[in-house]
Amino acid sequence: MCSAGTEKNEERYVHATNPHLEYMKEDFLYHFNLGTATHDLPAMFGDVKFVCVGGSPWRMKEFIKYIAGELGLVSPDGEYPNLCEETDRYAMYKIGPVLSVSHGIGVPSMSVMMHELIKLLQYAQCSDIIVVRLGTSGGIGLKPGTVVVTKQAVDTMFRPQFEQRILGKPVVRGTELDADLADELLECGKEHSEFETIIGNTMCTMDFYEGQARLDGAFCSYTEEDKQKYLDSAYTTGVRNIEMESTVFAAMCKLSNIRAAVLCVTVLDRLKGDQVTIPRDVFKRFEQRPQNLMGLHLQTSPSSDIGVFLSL
Repeated sequence: MCSAGTEKNEERYVHATNPHLEYMKEDFLYHFNLGTATHDLPAMFGDVKFVCVGGSPWRMKEFIKYIAGELGLVSPDGEYPNLCEETDRYAMYKIGPVLSVSHGIGVPSMSVMMHELIKLLQYAQCSDIIVVRLGTSGGIGLKPGTVVVTKQAVDTMFRPQFEQRILGKPVVRGTELDADLADELLECGKEHSEFETIIGNTMCTMDFYEGQARLDGAFCSYTEEDKQKYLDSAYTTGVRNIEMESTVFAAMCKLSNIRAAVLCVTVLDRLKGDQVTIPRDVFKRFEQRPQNLMGLHLQTSPSSDIGVFLSL
């Protein structure tokens, strides 16, 4: 059975580092349609210990239903309402200490969601939080269906950093993820013999087509040989999959004192092609695999408060 680390010595609170928040009379989290003046955030979210985020609203609703069943925390009325139902930007679901939130596609969408999620968790006075991104990705040299636990989130130059422009100037932030949490999830992966789980670097791009060296976009200024050389170089540096959110996710979690991990299943081997052509039913089975690993981790984590909720 996989093990999830050592017992905590002291509470680790979420920390939004913006000093201006202290002087705001109220804060309306616009894209969640939740606010400090309109909602009792500590009452609604103060018991949250695990947050799982993923691109698709549908996938995150399916995840909360799956986790509810796995943990025996089924909603009394059988319904799992979207806590952000009055906005169409993101979806949010909760059962017990588990929060499930969609983040859309790409760095900008992830960034907006993470700003508001981090503030939400701070306003709710949450501590000892684990946040995990569950997603799909393109693999490099891997059999489709392989789950990659991210060791380092890197940019398109294979650097473990996230760079953005603030006030017109470049700001670079580190993208270190929690190594112990990654090891714990990798151990959980060994329990699922029907698919392989590996650890490797994840490359985050700003685009699905040219940014990922695809040949099938509307524009392409490089050759197939150029593409292969680039992907081979990525593999040599330790990159095993490609997606579009991991660097900003890792950077923001690090800044906020949050333990974080990224779990992505590969849906194709980019060394063999560019288009995702697997049947829809196979795709759905693949995208459940990160959920399965997270479910196992939740059930076996000695440092979590899941056992408290199961005994109530």
